[in-house]
Amino acid sequence: MISDTLDKKVGSISVFEHVAEYEHEQVVYCYDKTTGLKAIIAVHNTVLGPAMGGTRMWDYATEEEAAIDVLRLSRGMTFKSAIAGLNIGGGKAVIIGDARKIKNEALMRRFGKFIDSLGGRYVTAEDVNMTTQDMEYIRMETSHVAGIPENLGGSGDPSPVTAYGVYVGMKAANKKVTGSDDLKGRRILVQGVGNVGTNLISYLTKEGAEIFVSDIFEDKLEKVTSAYKVSVVPSSEVFEFDMDIYAPCALGGTLNDDSISKLKCSIVAGGANNQLLDEVRHGNMLIDRGITYAPDFLINGGGIINVGCEYLGNYNREVVMGKTEHIYNTCLSVLDKSEEDGITPQEAAMKIAIDRINAIGGIKLSF
Repeated sequence: MISDTLDKKVGSISVFEHVAEYEHEQVVYCYDKTTGLKAIIAVHNTVLGPAMGGTRMWDYATEEEAAIDVLRLSRGMTFKSAIAGLNIGGGKAVIIGDARKIKNEALMRRFGKFIDSLGGRYVTAEDVNMTTQDMEYIRMETSHVAGIPENLGGSGDPSPVTAYGVYVGMKAANKKVTGSDDLKGRRILVQGVGNVGTNLISYLTKEGAEIFVSDIFEDKLEKVTSAYKVSVVPSSEVFEFDMDIYAPCALGGTLNDDSISKLKCSIVAGGANNQLLDEVRHGNMLIDRGITYAPDFLINGGGIINVGCEYLGNYNREVVMGKTEHIYNTCLSVLDKSEEDGITPQEAAMKIAIDRINAIGGIKLSF
């Protein structure tokens, strides 16, 4: 039986203790001297199918930070696929290093060989600092990859679909709070203007929202400000900024003791994974502050719907967008259940996902 709670522990505990806490099936450390590859692949749960989740490349401060990130991310993928109704398990991978300095074809292909060695238990796709070109390189060494370019028969970059799910989830949260899902004139701050954040801005622009952006990379800010009517908010001022909706679309953990105490918004709905540093504590803090939270693994599920359908061989763009649009109804149901049962939206969404995993787990073995 998979559990529904997670206490974020850091410090000097062993890898096996972390794995046991997060209930993973397998964690693989990958190293290659020639290319300089340092990566971790985490397979969390394969009850519903092969573990699937993107590869993230980041210049982590420590190896422990990378390990914690991949364990939390892969666990979130299990629930993301389950609540989306997919027959896919949860997994994730991280490559340690600065993508702007060390990423190249050889490194990607060597990483592909490590993925292939798992025999299909883990399927990768794009995540932070990865592109369809990288997926093409990985595909040269393994078939266990999705999000490959459309000219090679894939579905391409999943970011637009991820952004669409965040957009409809945001509209659902707005309806819960205001009685209307119209985002026109709403002050929305998008933190992180990578692929998902930028595509989200496109949807919000068409709806007439008042959009603000923040990012640690100046080149990304320059690109988005030249393409859209947005105002830049310095990173140091994000949590004290007067806004209606906070949309974190970069790295996780931005909802914590410090930030929640400062937040000036009524809704949090964004594309980042693991937004709550501590699922229980910070989920309850948001309720105490009267802030409605649209669970991240629910509303950012469009990407896994997209690449999941591609990998399973039944890709149809209309079907994918229809499944992603259903996030709107699921989000409303989760927020209603949260209110009715006196639990956090995170708990309500987790219960739906875990109940499905445990029910299917009773009739089949892990992948």
